[in-house]
Amino acid sequence: MAEATRPASLAATTEEPQLVRGLGLLDATMLVMGSMIGSGIFIVSADIARQVPSPGGLLLVWLLTAFLTIVGALSFGELAAMMPRAGGTYVYLREAFGPLTGFLYGWTIFLVIGSATIAAVAIAFAKFAGVFWPAISADRVLVSVGTLPFLGKPMVLHTQNLLAIASIALLTWVNCRGIRTGAIVQNLFTLAKVGAVVGLVVLGLTLGRNATAIQTNFTDFWRNLSWDLNTFTALAVAMVGSLFASFAWENVTFTAGETKNPSRNIPLSLLLGAGGVMVLYLLANVVYLVTLPLEGSPQAADPLGRGIQYAAEDRVGAAAGEMILGSWGAYLMAGAILISTFGCNNGLILSYARVSFAMARDRLFFARMGRLNSRTHSPNFALAMQGVWASFLTLTGTYTDLLDYIIFAVLLFYIVAIAAVFVLRRKRPDLPRPYRAFGYPVLPFLYIAFSVFIEVCLLLYKPRYTWPGLIIVLLGVPVYLLWRRPMKAGGPAAGSA
Repeated sequence: MAEATRPASLAATTEEPQLVRGLGLLDATMLVMGSMIGSGIFIVSADIARQVPSPGGLLLVWLLTAFLTIVGALSFGELAAMMPRAGGTYVYLREAFGPLTGFLYGWTIFLVIGSATIAAVAIAFAKFAGVFWPAISADRVLVSVGTLPFLGKPMVLHTQNLLAIASIALLTWVNCRGIRTGAIVQNLFTLAKVGAVVGLVVLGLTLGRNATAIQTNFTDFWRNLSWDLNTFTALAVAMVGSLFASFAWENVTFTAGETKNPSRNIPLSLLLGAGGVMVLYLLANVVYLVTLPLEGSPQAADPLGRGIQYAAEDRVGAAAGEMILGSWGAYLMAGAILISTFGCNNGLILSYARVSFAMARDRLFFARMGRLNSRTHSPNFALAMQGVWASFLTLTGTYTDLLDYIIFAVLLFYIVAIAAVFVLRRKRPDLPRPYRAFGYPVLPFLYIAFSVFIEVCLLLYKPRYTWPGLIIVLLGVPVYLLWRRPMKAGGPAAGSA
């Protein structure tokens, strides 16, 4: 009789599998660092150097990125400690601004930010695998399906994206085995790639110092910078690459429901992980400047002649490795990037699926994506659907376009999430705050103000990449309204069939 009168929600709680808190501080920190370090740090400095042709400007772009990243991480720490639930940023936006804002974030994560990033990192992994196995190439076409009318691009399967899809499938399977399995893989690969970046820094600062590069770069260090509005605009636009090389630090908040003592470990992992990575990024760029001249010629045959600006295929890390250790250095760097991209994708796959899971639990996404596997306690269906969509994006060849288009939206959601710290201080002063944002309200306000300046610059100078991103986000509004309709009519509960 007592069982029959138990509330349905309580019965569901006792019968359904629950998330397992299996991540400790080390695991969470490795997830932060592993999600951040991919291929970007080895590539994007070439494009930054072309946009801001100054050695000092190159480092300043990375310093400004480090400031935004660390302040953002410290501010997110308050939100994570206050609401340690699966879904992270989605939960914070929902609580501060309502379910529509949360849905738009989760919609964009699934459609582009998460899946397209996974696809792009997988392709980067396959490209660098081609350094060792030339048969892995975009030129080795296996199947040509034709042109997708709504994208206007050919859908082709070649050996390169076949390997990319295989890597996505493997890592999806690994994470379907449970949070501990995914964490073990993450820890191993993160330690390996952090070691690779540390190795690059140590060898570059000791063995790789090149007299020509040092003389060229550190004489008139701030050349070509006039310190006017045009310069600050150029710096803001150039930060697109460094911000993308540094984002995804917030992914650890998506796994708060699976982290031990999350109110302590999530904020601490954000500080340790994001801070540690940005120090490594700054040192890596110092290495580039002491091994390679900033300026160069795209026609030059050797790394010294091509410089940072025109490193072959923008692979600055490989060029620096070659300058330090000769031809073997290029292969070692390619191997390091293979490890880096593989480990990065493991962290992305593990964490992004938790956003879809949280949305489904709120009846704002497919109900089955809100279910956990009874044996592994992991959101296997959400992981599988994410893997399928990411694999599709590798076939279309549009993932790089989508990432370009969503640059504006990524920073926009960061701004809104930091604003949530202010909103929730007024809206929910009753919530416990084991950790409070460092430097509040000054540092979070500076983050928002500087980020808004970057957004305005992108709107003015890169409209091709900003308006499509906004359109992708706003397309979620009618989808949200359609999804809410059955709920108002008494639709199925979260997690039901």
